[in-house]
Amino acid sequence: MTTLTTYRPAVRQMPQVDRKARLRIPPQPIPKQKPEERVHNWREVALGFTPESAMLEAQRCIQCPAAPCTKACPLENDIPGALWKLEQGDFTGAADILRQTSVMPEVCGRICPQERLCEGSCVVGKNNPPVAIGKLEAFVADYQRRQEGFPLPEVAPSTGRRVAVVGAGPAGLAVAELLRCQGHAITVFDSWPAAGGILLYGIPSFKLDKGIVAAKVACLEHLGVEFVLNTGVGRDVTLDDLFARGYDAVFLGHGAGVGSRLAIEGEELAGVSLATDFLVRGNLAPDLLPPELRQPLTVGRRVAVVGGGDTAMDCVRTAVRLGAEEVTCLYRRTEAEMPGRGEERGHAREEGVQFHYLTLPLRYLGDDTGHVRAVECQRMELGEPDASGRRRPLPVPGSEFRLEVDSVVLAVGYGGDEEFGRAAGVETHHQGLVVVAGPGGQTSRHAVWAAGDNVRGADLVVTALADARRAALAIDEFLGAL
Repeated sequence: MTTLTTYRPAVRQMPQVDRKARLRIPPQPIPKQKPEERVHNWREVALGFTPESAMLEAQRCIQCPAAPCTKACPLENDIPGALWKLEQGDFTGAADILRQTSVMPEVCGRICPQERLCEGSCVVGKNNPPVAIGKLEAFVADYQRRQEGFPLPEVAPSTGRRVAVVGAGPAGLAVAELLRCQGHAITVFDSWPAAGGILLYGIPSFKLDKGIVAAKVACLEHLGVEFVLNTGVGRDVTLDDLFARGYDAVFLGHGAGVGSRLAIEGEELAGVSLATDFLVRGNLAPDLLPPELRQPLTVGRRVAVVGGGDTAMDCVRTAVRLGAEEVTCLYRRTEAEMPGRGEERGHAREEGVQFHYLTLPLRYLGDDTGHVRAVECQRMELGEPDASGRRRPLPVPGSEFRLEVDSVVLAVGYGGDEEFGRAAGVETHHQGLVVVAGPGGQTSRHAVWAAGDNVRGADLVVTALADARRAALAIDEFLGAL
């Protein structure tokens, strides 16, 4: 189980393996639903390894002493150690190793960009496909859950200290679990009707089965974590209220959920949606939504999604499953500059999504009823790199064209909530992101910490979990000194 100590993989006897023989083991195929089948359901695309194929894939790990995969993981998972257990057939032991550092291996194994992290640093990957670390992580975590449910960590005797956690997303859930295990009383506040944050309300079921999220929340409730939902901190209750109720510390993990806009003509038209509204209405039952988002979502025959990240891929693939016949992704650079995962773009292409690269929307055009009917676009070309290091898109004069649409979804980035920062009385900076001091996440306000996307900006679940662990350690030390 995860602990609050600064984790370092235990020094262990490195197994003696025939590395040359292991490099000759072919990568094991990862079964997936066929595109023509999966576009008609919301089940996860990846079907997962069999025990036999998982063990063989794990044997492709050459157990290199330097373990660059572990160093590339924000959580510092002992990947070689877990894979060694896995190849021996000790699936639960492998999962236990990963749970020493991660409270959500079943989630990270599914949605982490492993190609940029552990798998991107895999030595095997220098001349061959890297070991499928992510899919193996998901396999062992799933195996353990199916055998015995979510493993319940031990909870220390009560300290008498109380912590309010704002936000039931990855960072908030992680802090809640880690501090509850130290014996502190934890209450998690969230504005949505159910707990899970982006895991539930942002990531579609075809990437992450929502039953996993619900089971994790149920596990935390079993540990004694209290959830107060449909309650917006800053809207329904203030931080001053929380301290007045006797909470000794507050953790802010409210994320960066404010969708960005292009600020162009026609964004107010019916049928033009922000990504979050589109995804939650398309992916969730009405009883999991606030009243204002329960109206049925009608996308029409032609949908355009603006953006190139993973959220944009979630939107185009959701549109396909909602019955759209023509789904187009509009992106102002080329595929080489896209920030999202190549695997997700590949899935989208397999599902019939079309990509218009070097394309920038100029305005949205509506009909007499005020509903969007077309996007006026302009072709772009790439110039010199900008501050992001990517080549700057420049308009091509006279290249304007129109794309007929029935719906448009904006997936062009997320920022923090500036109003929340003011209401909470904590210092913020660019786009309402919370200012923190040091890795522990101390904010400008006494006894208030923050971590995750509300500090970094829209980032990865795994970085939120890593930051949350450091924040939990800092909060625990603070409470211990009271």
